[in-house]
This record gives sequence, structure tokens and C-alpha cells, in this order.
Amino acid sequence: MVKLLIVEDEAPLLLELVDYLSGMDYLCESAASFSEAEDKIALYDYDIVLLDLMLPGGNGLSLLRQLKKKNARTGVLILSAKDSLDDKLTGLDLGADDYITKPFHLSEINARIHALIRRKHFQGSEVIHFGAIGLDVKAQTVNVEGQNVELTKKEYDLLLFFIINKNRVLSKRSIAEHLWGDDYDMADNYDFVYVHVKNLRKKLLAAGSPDYLKTIYGMGYKFSEA
Repeated sequence: MVKLLIVEDEAPLLLELVDYLSGMDYLCESAASFSEAEDKIALYDYDIVLLDLMLPGGNGLSLLRQLKKKNARTGVLILSAKDSLDDKLTGLDLGADDYITKPFHLSEINARIHALIRRKHFQGSEVIHFGAIGLDVKAQTVNVEGQNVELTKKEYDLLLFFIINKNRVLSKRSIAEHLWGDDYDMADNYDFVYVHVKNLRKKLLAAGSPDYLKTIYGMGYKFSEA
């Protein structure tokens, strides 16, 4: 699941964006002020941030600088009522990936996010391949050498997260945070992560996939062909 942070101080628009994008199967978190957004950016990682420039308590461009310093891979879509060329150029120079001026249609926001995901992670392709595994990010289907693999939504999200972060060690905490958002803080332990990883591995192996999932004891998991 793609994890979004929506930074917007207009309460009706923020609620509308969260409701709509949650319905599009994004994991959405929100912030309505500079300080709230600053705290979330410091504590959590996001795939994409929708960032308003005019915020109570500070400027969105300052948040963009902090965000890119912490994690340059995060995609940023600037939302702004200001149709100023200088603002656009400054935001893009600081590392923003796209810019949309209010008012906008929600369907356009979804299209921009989808294009950004494909561009940043999959070189513009709708179908990605990892070894014997094929994953269609639009249809949300998975196959091993052409054989369909039936996954639950969380298993699919987990596989996509592993492929996006291939060859990197992912802690159980980072997996829980990505798949469950702020709700993961309620957990006493991360046994539920182990269960989802175990089930995903079992289904992939049953379909004939090599075992790409490596357990790094005391650290987490790595998805690798090595």
C-alpha cells in the first residue's frame, strides 16, 4: 500500500482528500499545520507527500527542505492556491516532483499520484518484474512465471513494499508502520508482521518462485535475488 501524508490547512479540503484517497486504497495520514507536519515528517517515512505551501506556523517550502534532507526518495506533489512561476520553480528546485494549483479535481490528484508512483519506482511501467515474479500495479495482481498467485490485500501491499525496497533490510517496525500507519503504535509486538511475511513466502514458493525473502536475524527482512 502506498503511504501518503496530506499537508493541508483547509479543513474541508483536507477531509475530502483523505476520504477520497483512502477510497483509492492509499494509506493516508494528515497534518493541518506546519508544526504537525514537521513532527510527522521527523517520525515517519512516506512514499508521497501532498504539500500545501501556505500553512499556519510556517512555509511549506521549509518542510520540503526537511523532507528531502531526511528521505530524498519521497515523492512530493505541491498543492497551492498560488499560481506563481517563482513558487513552482522554487519547489521543483528543492526536489518537488509535481505541482498542481487549486482548485483541482480529485480524479486529477489521483492521476498525478499514480503517475508519480510509476515514474519514481517503476520507470513508468504498469507491470514490474522481480526475478520470476510479475506484479501489475494497476490491476494489483501477482504471478510467478505466468501463474496467478492469490494474495490478500496486505500480502500484496507487503510484496510491493519489498520489491520497491529490494536488497534493503527492512525492520519489522518499518513494515508495520508502512502497512498500518499510525495504528501500528497500538501493537504490543510485531508478531502480526511475521505472520504476513510467512504467508506471503508460502504462497510464492507454492507457485514455484525462488525464495527471495531473506530473514536477517535480529534486524528484519530483505527481498533479494542474491
